[in-house]
Amino acid sequence: MAALPLGATSHATVRRGTRIALPVALAVLALPLITAAHHSRPAPYGDRLVVHARVDDARPDREPVLRATGRAVQAYDKESGAPRWTYTRAGRRPVTLLPAPGHAFTLWSDGLVTDTARTDGDSVRWHRAVPAGADWLRTPDARGGAGVLQPLTADAGMLAVVTPHRIAAYRTADGDLRWVLPAKTGCAFAPARAVRRGGALLVAQPCTGPATAWTAQVVAVDDYGRIVPGRTPLGNGDLRPGPGGADGPQN
Repeated sequence: MAALPLGATSHATVRRGTRIALPVALAVLALPLITAAHHSRPAPYGDRLVVHARVDDARPDREPVLRATGRAVQAYDKESGAPRWTYTRAGRRPVTLLPAPGHAFTLWSDGLVTDTARTDGDSVRWHRAVPAGADWLRTPDARGGAGVLQPLTADAGMLAVVTPHRIAAYRTADGDLRWVLPAKTGCAFAPARAVRRGGALLVAQPCTGPATAWTAQVVAVDDYGRIVPGRTPLGNGDLRPGPGGADGPQN
């Protein structure tokens, strides 16, 4: 084989270089497409959060006012009235809204319950589905979701979601389901007829049977579940430190 002149390159070497360079070039060209595809993916549950103004002041008295208007949950500064953030979900509308310290709980038309960071609106902490919630919310009996969202503690550390068939309690720090109380056979909970009495939430449970005692048509619950004589409830897995720095009860 004849020696190549100094500085010359064989055809085989060129072909090998081309085979190596082509995949690298394609990978480089594909990076913008991959990045664009990543950013264009639909948000889970159709969420869209728009933060209008960044606020670092997390004091309770500086938390924004919340309103459910049309298809959005909106937060406004108390003093200036300027918008802080807006939360929408594609094709859904907020049915009812429960403001709480640090939380904006929303029941949506598809039966989903969400918890949004109230101060800055920078995240939706969790989503929880209400079984058959969408169908029920379309009926007159739902009364526009009145009474469905009920705080079980003063600091909203536990949230009750009351529907005709069940009461479900969630730990608001992470959306963990802590307990479920089904309605008695032949009875149904009436969320709009729930009232608070001290540390208890009293929920009407009307029954169809004519012989049902009135005492069976009202249930009392708190953050540990149904209140009955002699109960020994488990803890709710409080994530906050207890006295002396000890962890709270877990189960």
